[in-house]
Amino acid sequence: MDEVDVVVIGAGQAGLSSAYFLRRFGHDPLVLDADDGPGGAWRHRSPTLTMDKVHGVFDLPGVRRDPARDGDDRPAASVVPAYYAAYERELGLDVRRPAKVTAVEPGPADRLLITARLGAAVTAATDAASSAAEASPSSRTGAASADGDAGPSSSTSVDADAGSSSRAGSTSSGSSRTGEVVAGWAARAVVNATGTWTRPYWPYYPGAADFRGRQLHYVSYRGPAEFAGLRVVVVGGGHSAAHVLAELAGVARETFWVTRRPPDLRGDDFGEQARREAVAQVEARVRAGLPPRSVVSVTGLGATPVVRQALEAGALRRWPMFERITPGGVVWPGGRYEEADVIVWATGFRSALDHLAPLRLREPGGGIKVDGTRAVREPRLHLVGYGPSASTIGANRAGREVARAVDRLLTRAAA
Repeated sequence: MDEVDVVVIGAGQAGLSSAYFLRRFGHDPLVLDADDGPGGAWRHRSPTLTMDKVHGVFDLPGVRRDPARDGDDRPAASVVPAYYAAYERELGLDVRRPAKVTAVEPGPADRLLITARLGAAVTAATDAASSAAEASPSSRTGAASADGDAGPSSSTSVDADAGSSSRAGSTSSGSSRTGEVVAGWAARAVVNATGTWTRPYWPYYPGAADFRGRQLHYVSYRGPAEFAGLRVVVVGGGHSAAHVLAELAGVARETFWVTRRPPDLRGDDFGEQARREAVAQVEARVRAGLPPRSVVSVTGLGATPVVRQALEAGALRRWPMFERITPGGVVWPGGRYEEADVIVWATGFRSALDHLAPLRLREPGGGIKVDGTRAVREPRLHLVGYGPSASTIGANRAGREVARAVDRLLTRAAA
C-alpha cells in the first residue's frame, strides 16, 4: 500500500480548487476521480445547457477562464470540461482516473486507508446516476433534497452502507471485473470532494410505481426534443426545474410546475455579499450536524438567464404539490386530476458519501458535523462540496480553507 500525505477524492471544482491551494502550501496531493475524463458533473449536463444559460460558473483559482472564447451557444458540457482539463495540465496535477473510491477507513500510524477501483471497467459517475435515475419508482426511498423540494418521507444516511470496504494489503491487486484493479493508499489527510451528481434524489409519492408514462430525474434530462407534444409535470423548486421548463415552453403540449412551497422568485440576481450570507446560513446547519440545505433553498430563484427565459415564456406558473400519482396522471388534494405523459423530478441531489461509511460520521441529527471543512468525528478528513461549499462561491473559499487546515495537520505530524 502506497503512503502519501494527502489524497483528494473528486476532480470537480471543489477538488481542483483544494488541489490548487494545497500546492500553494507546498504539498503534492494525489487526486482520485471516478470519471473517465475531466469536468466533474459538468461533463454530464444536457447538451442544451449552453454557456449563455449557465448560472454561477466561476473561474478556478490561479488560472482564469476567458468567457469571450467560450461562445454563448456552446454546450457547457464541452466548454467547462475543456477548461478543467487545461487547468489540470497547466498545474501538473496528479489526477488518477477512472478511480472509484469505495472506502475510507481508519488505519494505523495516524493514517486513513483509501480503497479504490481503477480501470476501464469502473462505472462512470454518470452511469451510476442514470441507473439510479431510471430505477423503478417503487424502489425509491426518501432523502434530503438539495435543489428545492423533498418528498413526504425524508431522511439522510451516511453510515447505512459500509460499501465494498476491503483493505488492500498492497498497492494494487487483481479484481473479478475484467480490466479492473483494486488499489489502496495510506494518507495522513483526506479531502473529500465527491459532490452530489451521482446521488440524484427521488421523492416517493403514492402510486408512483403504477404510472404508465415515463419518469426521469433531471440528471437524465438531455433536452426538450423528446417531449414534443407531451403533457409534462416538472417537480422541484430550483434552477434545474427552471431549466427544464424554459426549454419545454412551446415544445411540450402542456407543462405543470409543481413545488411543495411557493417559490421565492427574486427580482434580480444577487451579489457576492448576498451569496456569502446564504452560504453562512447553510454552514450553520452542518456545524450543528444537521443535513445540509441547498443554497438555493436559502436564496430563492435569482434572475439568472434560465429563470428569465422561463419567465418570459410564461413557464413558471406554479402548482402546489400533488397528493398521489395514478397510472395516467397526478391528483391534488381535493380531487383535481391532470393527465400526464412524463414526470420530471428536478428534485435535487444528496451528497455522495457512501465510501465514508466506515468512519461512522453521522450525527443524531442526520448530517455530518463539520468545523470549517474538518469532520468533527474524524479530524484527518475534510469535506468540500458539502453543505455551503457545494455552491460555486463556497467551493473556492473552502479549497483555500482546507489547504490551510491540512498544512497545519501535516506540519504538526512532521514535528
